Amino acid sequence: MDDVKVDAYIMANGKYFPNNKVMMLRDRLLQADESKYSLLLSLDLKEPTTMLLISIFLGYLGIDRFMLGDIGMGILKLLTFGLCGVLTIVDWFLISDKTKEQNLNKIMQIL
Repeated sequence: MDDVKVDAYIMANGKYFPNNKVMMLRDRLLQADESKYSLLLSLDLKEPTTMLLISIFLGYLGIDRFMLGDIGMGILKLLTFGLCGVLTIVDWFLISDKTKEQNLNKIMQIL
């Protein structure tokens, strides 16, 4: 892909990825062919802030983990009410980073 498309994509979607891996993502996008660009635009990325809000209000039910595809941890949180709240509080601090990593993994599977 050309520099203009890659930079526009990074500027529009940079908040969905970990800050320390944006340059690595940019390099991978530059090496990708043009046919991947339409796939990238149609990819559904999860908003880290929305996931944090879901974790705050529904995290004790494991909804946040179910949305990330972590079914086992979601069931554990559902059955134990977030391990009596401990795992729920831990997820408040980690869910945004987990969401960004999952978004990056989705992009890497396409590339």
